[in-house]
Amino acid sequence: MKLFIQIPCLNEEETLPLVLESIPKRIDGIDHIEILIIDDGSTDRTIEIAKKFGVKHFVRHRGNQGLARSFRDGVDYALEHGADIVVNTDGDNQYPQERIADLVQPIIEGRAEIVIADRQTSKIAHFSPLKKLLQRFGSYIVNKAAGTDLPDAASGFRAYSKSSLLRLNIITTFSYCMETIIQAGNKRMAIVSIPVTTNPKTRESRLFKSMWQHVGQSSMAIVRAYIMYRPYVIFVSLGSVLLVGGAIPFIRYLILLSIDAGGNHLQSLLLGIVMLLGAVMSFSLAVISDLIRTSRILTEELLEQQRVARFGKGK
Repeated sequence: MKLFIQIPCLNEEETLPLVLESIPKRIDGIDHIEILIIDDGSTDRTIEIAKKFGVKHFVRHRGNQGLARSFRDGVDYALEHGADIVVNTDGDNQYPQERIADLVQPIIEGRAEIVIADRQTSKIAHFSPLKKLLQRFGSYIVNKAAGTDLPDAASGFRAYSKSSLLRLNIITTFSYCMETIIQAGNKRMAIVSIPVTTNPKTRESRLFKSMWQHVGQSSMAIVRAYIMYRPYVIFVSLGSVLLVGGAIPFIRYLILLSIDAGGNHLQSLLLGIVMLLGAVMSFSLAVISDLIRTSRILTEELLEQQRVARFGKGK
């Protein structure tokens, strides 16, 4: 069984040695361990340092393409070179690479298709109380959309089986973490979480400029993925709210009319009509989006067949 450990990097010359030194050389159940560096437009000595540590596998971007594209390109490279399991870690040494053996074990044993490390964010010292709260809330929303029960949906320290990677499709350009969970959950993949303790912080995140940018981008990714897999929930809920809200002005109009309160009260009638039209549109969008969802599922099945033909069937 071949394991690829992929490391997305953007100017990581200072921390990459720490990552490479802590990657286990042998893991029970794994025959070959390969390290893959995904260079997302580095301008420092990242590649040179990786080569000094004996790394032979590289994916290089001429300019910064983002984490999601780096993950996708790395996965394609790993599958092309015979990967049975792909582990994703970070070049900033945030994650404890010595736990990779524990991360892949549920896949080796056949108990899981995806394993996600729980960073136990409530214990991370450099996370503010607000950030910890937002992390918990984000995981809650993702779990609702995916039908899962994962404590840390935003964790990027993960292991994927080949079969799971053949079925996942990365669409977002920001971060793949939450999108892949929602996809995997709705495709009924077996997902396991294991607790880990992160390493001390080495630098600020380069994925986003501020916490609120991260919140905004992540929210958009969650909503997009939610609409892709459960569009009827959003549009039927919105339509129901508009339907109830539209009925209230009509009832008010009828009551005022019955007691002869005076005036024509057309404002209530117009408000009710507008909200009821909105409800009809929402219900229509629910039907249309569900039909699109069905079409997308068929397209994803075709893409999976193409990947199987290209990379071989996953175990």
